[in-house]
Amino acid sequence: MSKNTSLLADEKCVIEVDNLDLYYGSKAALKSVSMSIPQKKVTAFIGPSGCGKSTLLRCFNRMNDLVEGVTITGSIRLDGEEVNNDSYDVITLRRRVGMVFQKSNPFPMSIFENVIYGLRIAGVKNKKVLEEVCERSLKGAALWEDVKDRLQESALGLSGGQMQRLCIARAIAVNPEVILMDEPCSALDPIATAKVEQLIGELKRQYTVVIVTHNMQQASRVADYTAFMYLGELVEFNATSTLFTKPNERKTEDYITGRFG
Repeated sequence: MSKNTSLLADEKCVIEVDNLDLYYGSKAALKSVSMSIPQKKVTAFIGPSGCGKSTLLRCFNRMNDLVEGVTITGSIRLDGEEVNNDSYDVITLRRRVGMVFQKSNPFPMSIFENVIYGLRIAGVKNKKVLEEVCERSLKGAALWEDVKDRLQESALGLSGGQMQRLCIARAIAVNPEVILMDEPCSALDPIATAKVEQLIGELKRQYTVVIVTHNMQQASRVADYTAFMYLGELVEFNATSTLFTKPNERKTEDYITGRFG
């Protein structure tokens, strides 16, 4: 069972992880990780480089399936369904659990086509529906005012911060339950970072957000809950305010006070 069962007693949890191990060949990248992700909250993963943060995040929508030589044991359930079953449709999973990467990756097409890409793939052809979803998604990503008169222009002409918000708009266009963000601000300047952080706070009204960040101040600003990982293990999971002010584990305290990492 998850270590944080009592902590999240009053929360509805969307993702439940039990005794998750992940190996790249013979190297253990995750060791007996158990945790739950609460609905419509922001959960941050922190820890030094190579500790398993991004690997765990990518388990939630099976992005690690794309890596050769990966072995996964244990359980990951989305709304009670085991996502690692061969019978679970990966395309459906990735529609329900969207991903925003460290480096913004707009497609070399118009802003409009970027946003509605997932709907095109799903076979939606109704122009009015596509236009409505595009506007709703860009508004949801706090980008509509910037680009509403430029929808047919190339997305590659946007600034770095705008590109990242466009990728968030593309993720929410297919109406996911969960949005995964792998260091979404690491390539952005402070002003663009502040806009994305503000957006994360707004997104949790509708979506469950899980973010990997190297920036502990960012975790303290945006996250309701924070998980500290070290050498593939989940060391501590707690309400963010508690984890940063009264951590239960010595390793957590050492990390957040800068003694290692």
